Amino acid sequence: MNLLEELQLPDPIQVMDVGASVINEVPVYKALLDDGAAHLHAFEGDDRQIEGIEAAYGARATVHRDFLFDGAERTLFLASGPSGMTSLFNPRLASLRFFNGFEIFGRIERTMRVQTRRLDDVEAVPPLDFVKMDIQGGELTVMKHGLAKLRDCVAVQLEVSFVGLYENQPPFGEVDMWMRSQGFAPHCFVDIKRWAIAPTVFMNNFRVPGNQLLEADMVYVKDPLNLSELSDGQLKKLAALAHYCFQSYDLCVFVLLELERRASVPQATHQRYLGGGTA
Repeated sequence: MNLLEELQLPDPIQVMDVGASVINEVPVYKALLDDGAAHLHAFEGDDRQIEGIEAAYGARATVHRDFLFDGAERTLFLASGPSGMTSLFNPRLASLRFFNGFEIFGRIERTMRVQTRRLDDVEAVPPLDFVKMDIQGGELTVMKHGLAKLRDCVAVQLEVSFVGLYENQPPFGEVDMWMRSQGFAPHCFVDIKRWAIAPTVFMNNFRVPGNQLLEADMVYVKDPLNLSELSDGQLKKLAALAHYCFQSYDLCVFVLLELERRASVPQATHQRYLGGGTA
């Protein structure tokens, strides 16, 4: 059974990755891009990262050289390219000193003034189905200024912070409450990052973590208890994302059952899916 063939998606899944630099990760949406079931809108204002993005995705991605935020002119704090800590927020020195190594990672090489854009003002971006953001504290502001583009979105992957590394960075609790207010429910963690508190070093390697939570990549999905509010197309895309991006096979079955009730997929699709061999 090929799930994509079974679902017959009404159109490609529109994916947006904000802060799409290709540093040390394989994004969860890559399988859908490889299958031709999705198109990526990659936002990266840092010119140092563009070549890597274009090499990784080619024609499967549209690259936008914009800094998404609130539409105002802002100061960009540029750290080294490999550190991934360039941000529209100034690093918070007390937090950097709290963790081993972060005074080096967060060292600002220079600043520059940049014109940011509101997501809702970017005409080249269609309504979105899945959003991934890792922009060092700016995620919540981007979403608040992109409600029209996010109207039909069924899943969001955000980097959330437990100890803010930047001044005025929204903490996890604030982001979580806002997501819930928009009809999203926490689903899973893609990654949870712990770090050692300075000056303790484990195993002679400052990167070996202790117990202190630093940040995490968290996935939110449209509340599964309110599937009646989603269209058939949204449900099909949520099922595809659950399977191919999150390996959330139980969520996929739950959504397939709703599609069966609507006669939008063949009856017993979920049983064939559970039978294994799903591509």
